[in-house]
Amino acid sequence: MKPKNKFQKQVFEASKTLPPITDAQVKWAYQNSIEHIGIRTKKGVIHCLECGTSWNSKHILIESICGSTCPNCQTELKIKDTRKKVFKDYQYFCIITTYKGFQVLRYFYVSCEAKTGQKAGYFHSEVVQRWIAPNGKDEVVSRIQPASYYSNIWSFHTKLEIRPKRDYHNINTPYIYPRQRLIPELKRSGYDGNFCNISPFDLFHVLLSENKAETLLKMKQTGLLHYFAVRNFQNINDHWASIKICIRNGYQIKDVSLWCDYINLLRFFGKDLHNAKYVCPADLKGEHDKYVRKKQDWQQQQRREEAKIKALEHETRFSEMKARFFGIKFTDGLIQVRVLESVEEIMQEGFAMRHCVFTNDYHLKPDTLILSACIGEKRLETVELSLSKLKVLQSRGVCNQNTEYHDRIIRLVEQNKSLIKKRLAA
Repeated sequence: MKPKNKFQKQVFEASKTLPPITDAQVKWAYQNSIEHIGIRTKKGVIHCLECGTSWNSKHILIESICGSTCPNCQTELKIKDTRKKVFKDYQYFCIITTYKGFQVLRYFYVSCEAKTGQKAGYFHSEVVQRWIAPNGKDEVVSRIQPASYYSNIWSFHTKLEIRPKRDYHNINTPYIYPRQRLIPELKRSGYDGNFCNISPFDLFHVLLSENKAETLLKMKQTGLLHYFAVRNFQNINDHWASIKICIRNGYQIKDVSLWCDYINLLRFFGKDLHNAKYVCPADLKGEHDKYVRKKQDWQQQQRREEAKIKALEHETRFSEMKARFFGIKFTDGLIQVRVLESVEEIMQEGFAMRHCVFTNDYHLKPDTLILSACIGEKRLETVELSLSKLKVLQSRGVCNQNTEYHDRIIRLVEQNKSLIKKRLAA
C-alpha cells in the first residue's frame, strides 16, 4: 500500500535503497538454515542430496539417524535410512542491520528441493523487513502473503511495500546471521546477543520503547523481561515496586507467572509490597498456595454472608408458605426426621451437606417440603417431599451421595406422611 504519513514515507524511501544481500550471507543461509540429507539404501549406498554424489558406506545399517561427511562436497549430512528420493525444506533466516538511523530486521525465505542423483536446488527471497526507530516506533515492509495461515506461502512476484502489521510479520527464527549491526540506542540497552526466548523484533522494540525493559535486561531478570514483553508490558507498573525490591535483594524469579499471581494476592490482603519478607519468598509455591487458600476461605465467607442476606429476604415468604408444617418430626428409634423451619436452617443444611437445596431455592417451591434426617447431631440426608403427591421426590446425602440409611429414611418418611396430610387439611 502507499505510505500514508511522514514516518511511513521515510521508511519506504530508505527501504528502496537498502543494499542487497551479499553472497556470503546467502552461502551462510544455505549452509545453516537448511537440513542437509544423505540417503542410505539397504545395500549401504549413501546418496548426498547436496551434490548428487553416491558412495558405498562401510558402516553397518542401523535404524537410528547418524551423521556423515560427503567425500565430494564436504557437506555434513544427516543420514536417513529411507526409500524416499525427493526432499523439500524451507526456513527463514534474519539479518540484523542498521540503515539511515533505523534498526532493521531483514527476513529471508530460503527453500531447497533435493533429489537423488541431482544437485540440490536452492531459492531465497526477502519477504519481510521490520524497521524500528530509536524511539521504538516501527513499520513493516513486506511482500504479500495471500494465505496467512500458511507461513510458507508468499507472492514472490509482489514488491516489498509498506503493509498493515500482521502476526505473520513477526517471524521468530533461530537462524540469525552472526554479524549484527546495532544502532547506538540498542547497544547501550544491555543487549548482548541473547534474545531471552523473545522474537528479535519484540525484544528490540520493547528495549527501545520501554525503559523498564532495559532495566530488567541489565539486571539479568530475563524471566520477567520475557513475561512482560509477550504481554506488551501490560500491568508492569502494578508490579514494578516489588520488582525493584527483588532486584535490590538479588532475588531471581524463576516462575514469573506464579510470582505475579502471588503479588496480586498480597495486594488483595493489603500486605506491604515494598517488604522483601513478602515479595522475595524462599518457597514461592508454598506462599502462593497459602494465600490462594486464604482467599478461597474469604470468598466462601463472602458467599455465606450474601446467602444470609438472601435468606433474610426470603424468610417471611417462606414462613407464609410452610408455617403450617413447622413442628413436624418423627423417628424410628434411631433416625430422626424433622421439617426445616426457616431459610436459615435450609441454608445451613445446604452448606453442611454440600448440595444445592438452598442455592437452587427449593424452599421457595410451593409444592416442596424440605426435611432433614439425622442420627443425633449427625446429618444423614436431606429429603424433598412433594406436597401434592405426598411422595418423596429425592433424598440426598453429602455431595448428593446416598448413605447406607437411604432406603430406611425414605420408608420412615412414607410411613409418617399422614402427619403432613393432616396439616394440609387443617
